[in-house]
Amino acid sequence: MDNAYEDDFDGYDELPFPKGDLAARAMRYARSLESPALFNHSLRTYLYGRYLGEQDGVLPDRDYDDELLFLGCVLHDAGLSAEGDRHQRFEVDGADVAAEFLTREGVSADRVEVVWDAIALHSTDSIALRKRPEIALVSAGARLDVAGSAKELPAGYADRVHAVLPRLHTAAALRDAILGQALAKPGKAPLFTLPGELVRQRTGANWPLWEQVTQAPGWGDYEGYEPA
Repeated sequence: MDNAYEDDFDGYDELPFPKGDLAARAMRYARSLESPALFNHSLRTYLYGRYLGEQDGVLPDRDYDDELLFLGCVLHDAGLSAEGDRHQRFEVDGADVAAEFLTREGVSADRVEVVWDAIALHSTDSIALRKRPEIALVSAGARLDVAGSAKELPAGYADRVHAVLPRLHTAAALRDAILGQALAKPGKAPLFTLPGELVRQRTGANWPLWEQVTQAPGWGDYEGYEPA
C-alpha cells in the first residue's frame, strides 16, 4: 500500500500507528466525522493504550490484535459526531456507527463485535479493564489522555505526541460535546452514566433517589421491610 500517512496526515509516520489499508480508511473516516480535538484524542488513546499494555507485558500481535485495538480507539468517540448523534448514550451510538462502518468495509462479525464492545464500554473502566486487551486498552488509553498525567508516560513522550496531535483543549471539548447532545436529547443521558453525571453537574438537577426509582413500579418492596 502507499504510505497511509503521507500528505493527508503530516508527521503521523513518526508515530507507531498500524500501516494497513483498513486502519488508514478508518482514520480518514474518523477524521471526516469528528472535530480536530476529538480526532486527536482518539489517536492518542491508541498510542497511550498500547504503551500501557506494553508496561504490563501485553504486546501487540502477540497478546492481542493490534488492528482491532486501533479501530476501537480511532472510532471510540464517533458517537460525539453529527452522524453519531442518535438516541442512545454516546458510547453506544458510537459503537453502532463504528460497527456499521466496519461491516461496510467487509470486516467479519466477530471482529466487529470486539470493536463494538470496546467503544460501548470505554467510559466504564471498571468493566472494560476486565475484558480482553483490545477492549481494556481503549478504556485505559482514553482515561490516561483525559484524566491521566504525562508522568505515566516515558519522559518526553507526551511532548512528542502532542507535537503531531495537539490537545486542542481535549477535556473541555469532550465535556461540551457530551453535554451538547445530552441537553438537546435527555434520553442520551441516563441516570448513573457519564453523560447523566455531566448533565447533573451542569444543571444542578436532583436525580431521583434509589427508593423513588424502585418504588415507582408499585411492587411494594419496602412495605414491612426490616433490615437484617
